[in-house]
Amino acid sequence: MSTTIKLAIGSIFVGVIVLAIKMLAWWLTGSVALFSDALESTVNVATAFAALIAIRIAARPADASHPYGHDKAEFFSAVLEGVMIIIAALLILREAYHGFLNPVALDLPIEGLLVNGVATAINAVWAWILVRRGRAAKSPALIAGGRHLFTDVITSAGVAFGVLLAIVTGWWILDPMMAAGVAINILWSGSKVVKESLSGLMDEAVPQNTLETIRTVISREADGAMEAHDLRTRHAGSSTFIDFHLVVPGETTVFDAHEICDHIEAALMERVPGAMITIHIEPEHKQKHSGIVVLA
Repeated sequence: MSTTIKLAIGSIFVGVIVLAIKMLAWWLTGSVALFSDALESTVNVATAFAALIAIRIAARPADASHPYGHDKAEFFSAVLEGVMIIIAALLILREAYHGFLNPVALDLPIEGLLVNGVATAINAVWAWILVRRGRAAKSPALIAGGRHLFTDVITSAGVAFGVLLAIVTGWWILDPMMAAGVAINILWSGSKVVKESLSGLMDEAVPQNTLETIRTVISREADGAMEAHDLRTRHAGSSTFIDFHLVVPGETTVFDAHEICDHIEAALMERVPGAMITIHIEPEHKQKHSGIVVLA
């Protein structure tokens, strides 16, 4: 079992534990804001299951039906997470509206805040683990889950502050006001997750810094070639797809051209982990004088 799958399973267990603790905090207090915090955790559990399924699919090797692999499955999980965050935000706004109409004093507010604080601490630690390991594994599903948990941590801290302020001032309307603030915050978070995931589904090019690395490697390592042009990139999960045309002198043999390509591919795979490279060899009259100049 891969580390990525283990982390996805761990997210389910952590999500269930945190949800139970937050529901206890809501039960102790009757706070709309704490209820909104717990409702967001139900999204964490549901999306953790979706992420696990997506990661297992993405881990399958390429086959006849999917010759480029199954990496994009993780993007579907991330999109689903974003959509569910938005749905949760709308449900929270509904509860906040009813709280505005009928604000009530909270039961055992301090005890509820302490219980909720335990859940927040657990989320903070797990979010850090997910983002760190997700970046190392280039897993969009794990990164999206970790970022959402960080948002959950921030909103939980905001909720705690709002409830504490309501206790001190006696203005119980602050409770549903804070719930509305949570909803707006996670709406922004959900839209961002969806946007980033859709970029992967739409075959968006790699980030500019990665693109510059690719161009530099080709320029320095293509000894024996003349230029490279029509460079294209895209990313899907842990894979980065790179293809370009490489112009070589007309007298270059097939063997020598193949050696040049092997050298470039080895250098690219060293600098861009998970690189899937396709190089099209062309004779010198195909030069465009507008691509990557070979420095070697």
